[in-house]
Amino acid sequence: MKTVVITGASTGIGRATAEYLAAQGWQVFAGIRKEADGAALVDADDRIKPILLDVTQPEQVDAAVETVRAALDGQKLAGLVNNAGIANMGPLALQPLDQFEAHFSVNVFGLLRASQAFAPLLGMDQSLEGAPGRIVNITSVGGRLSAPFLGAYTATKHAVESITDSLRRELVLFGIDAIAVGPGAVKTPIWDKAEKSNSSNPYANSPWAKPIEIFSETMLDGGRTGLDPIIIAKTIETALSAKDPKARYAPVPDKLTNFTLPMLLPKRVVDGFFWKRFGMSPK
Repeated sequence: MKTVVITGASTGIGRATAEYLAAQGWQVFAGIRKEADGAALVDADDRIKPILLDVTQPEQVDAAVETVRAALDGQKLAGLVNNAGIANMGPLALQPLDQFEAHFSVNVFGLLRASQAFAPLLGMDQSLEGAPGRIVNITSVGGRLSAPFLGAYTATKHAVESITDSLRRELVLFGIDAIAVGPGAVKTPIWDKAEKSNSSNPYANSPWAKPIEIFSETMLDGGRTGLDPIIIAKTIETALSAKDPKARYAPVPDKLTNFTLPMLLPKRVVDGFFWKRFGMSPK
């Protein structure tokens, strides 16, 4: 039985992946921040093993490593899926720096903390038996294409893309692979959470009030009509188990228009699309 650790498994992509991999016969350690979330996961599938794993808390990460090490009983860990993340909307010219820093605390430093902590179990500890494992980092279309009003989020996802490449090029010494999965719009509650965090509408009196309102509705609509999280879960399993995996997977709805073309077009042209879509006219 292959064993995987998933961070941010309470909802959305993380939960879907935990349930899907458990159904495929994986031993799944699902990282959660609240005991109640763990109980909900066990109710859904009692093969899932919830563990408290707030990636911003070093002591929780260390305790999770020891729990998983004991369960592995001398074997290597097959996979670490770094999925934990937060997103809050706001124009970079006004967004509070502590909110910007919080994105990096979870999405970047938390991801690297988990990667460093579990790297020995994945294969750096060569006293363990079995094949080396893989790190799968959940990034985003935003890891390659920066949208307005998501500067903090997309900055972290750009960082995750870079970290993934560096890890892959370094950990080859131990046979550990690192792979990025960059989804487009997915039916998850992350944007509903973002809307709640901005419920006081801190930018209502700013020059960006109307564009942010349009953008927020676009993100919320994507959260309601995007890809089913199970599609991302299946992509993650491919990244974990394919004989010759890609370095990056991009499950994106309407991929040609939402990802491929914007990546090929000049940035000034893409700027114009964003300005027109969200009602911003350059002076």
